[in-house]
Amino acid sequence: MFNHMVERHRDHLGDVFAAIADPTRRAIVQILARKPATIGKIARPFPVSFNAVSKHMMVLERAGLVHREIRGREHICRLRPLALRQANAWLEQYRRFWGSGSMRWRPMSP
Repeated sequence: MFNHMVERHRDHLGDVFAAIADPTRRAIVQILARKPATIGKIARPFPVSFNAVSKHMMVLERAGLVHREIRGREHICRLRPLALRQANAWLEQYRRFWGSGSMRWRPMSP
């Protein structure tokens, strides 16, 4: 049985934080921040299989952090920074809290 309410109200910010919780995926984001790359090039520095890196890429794609373009047999991946900007905006409210020295905190509207 499929729960349509869960799918309709996906927590995209939660998806982003879950995706970048993994050190391999954070490293992939750093690679793609420099320039777009094929999955083969992305996989080279990691001591895991190509399939493992491909699975990491799917997590990043579902979180909206990566866009994959297929050109023939090559899969070119690009970083999509908007999702990171949204996560940063959410974290920013805490930076103001920590920097103010105040213990009174009010969350930003979602």
